[in-house]
Amino acid sequence: QVHLVESGGGSVQPGESLRLSCVYTSRPYCMGWFRQAPGKEREGIVRLFTHDGGAIWAEAVKGRFTISQDNAKKTLYLQMSSLAPGDTAMYYCAGDDSPCAGYIKDAKYQGQGTQVTVSS
Repeated sequence: QVHLVESGGGSVQPGESLRLSCVYTSRPYCMGWFRQAPGKEREGIVRLFTHDGGAIWAEAVKGRFTISQDNAKKTLYLQMSSLAPGDTAMYYCAGDDSPCAGYIKDAKYQGQGTQVTVSS
């Protein structure tokens, strides 16, 4: 069974950065992040194929966010830069088994989330 635990959320001002972490018990075939703002539907951010590092990004964050993994620490990172109020949401780490054909926001394994608030 895969367990995911996120951390690193917080409150920042527009233009600042944050790095989210997701510690996993065993690495799924694909992993990624999605977010959900109050009153809005889940929005996929990125899906990473952990075996080859291939990533698929949402247009809303492309160029501002990056993803990386540290297999020794069993941790997935989401580096977020140039944050804006529109990025305010609960951020979730997610993972799925092969072939990972669906959306990351519907993935089999999901963490409890970490809150990111961007406000001046």
